[in-house]
Amino acid sequence: MLLLLLMATAGLYRRLLPCPPAVEFASSQGKELFLEAIHNGTMEGFYKLVSHFQTQSEPAFCGLASLSMVLNALAIDPGRKWKGPWRWFDESMLDCCESLEKVKVQGITFGKLVCLAQCAGAKVDSFRASHSSLDDFRKYVIKCSMSDECHVISSYHRAALKQTGNGHFSPIGGYHAGKDMALVLDVARFKYPPHWIPLKILWEGMNYVDEATGRTRGFLLVSRPHREPGLLYTLSCKHESWINIAKFLIDDVPLLLKSEDVKDVHQVVSIIVSSLPSKSEQFIKWVAEIRRREDGGPSLSTEEKARLAIKEEVLKQVQETGLFKYVASFLSNSCSRESPYDADALPVIAASICCQGAEILAGKPWSPAGYSCEVTCMKCLKAEDDKPITMVSGTVVNGNTEQGVDVLIPSSNRKSCRNCSSPSNYMRMHPASTDVLTVLLLSLPSTTWTGIKDEQLLTEIHSLVSTENLPSLLQEEVLHLRRQLHLLKRRQEGKVDQDLGAPHS
Repeated sequence: MLLLLLMATAGLYRRLLPCPPAVEFASSQGKELFLEAIHNGTMEGFYKLVSHFQTQSEPAFCGLASLSMVLNALAIDPGRKWKGPWRWFDESMLDCCESLEKVKVQGITFGKLVCLAQCAGAKVDSFRASHSSLDDFRKYVIKCSMSDECHVISSYHRAALKQTGNGHFSPIGGYHAGKDMALVLDVARFKYPPHWIPLKILWEGMNYVDEATGRTRGFLLVSRPHREPGLLYTLSCKHESWINIAKFLIDDVPLLLKSEDVKDVHQVVSIIVSSLPSKSEQFIKWVAEIRRREDGGPSLSTEEKARLAIKEEVLKQVQETGLFKYVASFLSNSCSRESPYDADALPVIAASICCQGAEILAGKPWSPAGYSCEVTCMKCLKAEDDKPITMVSGTVVNGNTEQGVDVLIPSSNRKSCRNCSSPSNYMRMHPASTDVLTVLLLSLPSTTWTGIKDEQLLTEIHSLVSTENLPSLLQEEVLHLRRQLHLLKRRQEGKVDQDLGAPHS
């Protein structure tokens, strides 16, 4: 009987919080600090955070739990389903910079958590302790404690706090100015409860070197962008060829332009597009507006119309760029063997998008053999302002189950949906190859073009691709893709931790 009792109680149930230096949040002293901080206005960030407070689901998931908690507190839409019909950030969805299996074993580094936050659509400012100061840290903690528009995630070593364990991530929920203490909302709630800690001691913990990277820890300032990134375009890593494509775009294109004696913009476009690796058309995607047919009905919701209107404005801005005219000219004169981007058969694309939409809505891993689109048809909806809206409807089959999926297609000024009876009228009423390629070229790093020898051509190229010359919506779209491309390249090189920032120029 005693042996069975010992077996049943094996394992650890919490730890005794070392006090000092910490003060437990739920203690009488902790409550007093809390009330004083509220009175001083430095607990404004607490309420949203505590509304989404979670316990990490794996011993090494502290970084993922901290980030998902902050992303949900900032009300950033993940754009993909968690469970059932709900879109919600969960640790299991944060896998774009490191595999979950690897994080489960090794945890996640500071740089890769920054990468994850950027991939998730947040605005991130990252600071290693070695390149910052206690005063800087205090300034940002106070800033986010007085607002619910940003949150700080601290990466520190527990030893500095006299706690067991080593590297750890947790959000900071508030600040007490009189005591110079931060409220650590420890996501390892099975181990330690939320607690107040002197800011100086927490800073000392961030100055520990992470053995995995040889660099100090630090803190992230995470905030919500003023609009969701990637409204119309995004880079995709679903196909295994993404590594070669990212390398080609960043490393090989500058060398091609330097080695060739290019004389005009047409030749520049031709060299790049004709040399693209296979499957490159799967690398950049347009973000479709997808809904279950039973969720939609014949009319569009206010939210759907608003998102579609912004997509159409981005598409319009793409088509008004000077570069678009050169890309359109090249594709119209190229034959199929020269470019993977020369076919724009919307029914074929729509069938593929319907299948992907069903997979996204089902929350299942992409399996090309699992989904097939049996029927697709195109029709027009009339909005209240009599503006026609193109919609592709498909019946997607997966095994013995069928699901109706609608895809809303952003229209452009080049074509109008006047005759909805003929599929040919829809051929370019979506972000077509010309649009996608234009945006991809605009998203290349500014250093791409420096090898061009002809000074006049170089000046012309710079005027065509400069983000400063783009309207605001398109500028943000391009900079988002440029950040994605930069992160993918650093990930492919295993150098995410060496360079936390993504270029904006």
